[in-house]
Amino acid sequence: MPGQINYALELAQAFKDRPESFSDEKLVERVVADWVREQMEVSPAWARAIQGGSKLWLRARRGQGRALVEKLGAARIEKESLPDAVLYKGEEDLFRRAEFHAGEFEIQDIASQAVGWLCAPKPGETWWDACAGEGGKLLHLSDLMENQGLIWASDRAAWRLQKLKRRTARAKAFNYRAALWDGGAKLPTKTKFDGVLVDAPCSGIGTWQRNPHARWTTIAEDVEELDEVQTRLLAHAAASVKPGGKLIYSACTLTRAETTEVVDAFNATQMQFEPMELPVAQLGIAKSRGQTSAANITIWPQDLGGNGMFVAAWRRKA
Repeated sequence: MPGQINYALELAQAFKDRPESFSDEKLVERVVADWVREQMEVSPAWARAIQGGSKLWLRARRGQGRALVEKLGAARIEKESLPDAVLYKGEEDLFRRAEFHAGEFEIQDIASQAVGWLCAPKPGETWWDACAGEGGKLLHLSDLMENQGLIWASDRAAWRLQKLKRRTARAKAFNYRAALWDGGAKLPTKTKFDGVLVDAPCSGIGTWQRNPHARWTTIAEDVEELDEVQTRLLAHAAASVKPGGKLIYSACTLTRAETTEVVDAFNATQMQFEPMELPVAQLGIAKSRGQTSAANITIWPQDLGGNGMFVAAWRRKA
């Protein structure tokens, strides 16, 4: 394993110094382990995207993207359709900025932000962030809801919910309740929600441009175990969606087992749900995909310049 990690570092440096020396075929063969090609499409575009390194994305408060760019400098808005996603190019420690402590921005990848936009929660609604972790997506949902309505946040780890508590206090997001949930059939609340987000634990293949060592430490068995967890989480959380409500599944991975196969398994067993089209045109990737909406989409790193992300959506039949 140490040898593989050293190889990854050497490959990264060689690509940085001489990217033109890598043909598409050569790069696809060398950029990931052999088992990955069996689990997903390994295209030259994706290989170059993950080998090219990561970018630092910020999420400004709703409607404040341009104001944040002016305050920070060394920052810009890459997509006019996503005006609160700010690309930061500077060297400053952003955690020391007064704007960060005032809750004016969060450090959040653009693909992660896309999940919130696709959820499209409305002020006054009730939502459940079923795998909230430390709260990155919950903070975005709260901002989109104008701090109105209610969001339940759950996770299996108490320490993550404690970090969420500190983050929400800084961001002044107070419309939430937190509860432990182990992903089982016993749900943390009997509430029925307008929307449920299951941002499931996954292999993290979508983040490999920022975690190149993971290409050699992640194994095929990890994917197999996680796809069972994802399918179970989604089925249990679905019980909390009210008639007419939304169910959103997201994962920062790209394998078929953790994305389209999870969707197929859900569709085969949950007849009370129907696929719901997502407004993908806002993401600025619809033209390249030849579509304006879809019930599930894969956002590749080369699409937005961030992580890879899969998102699927359903609506519970009335």
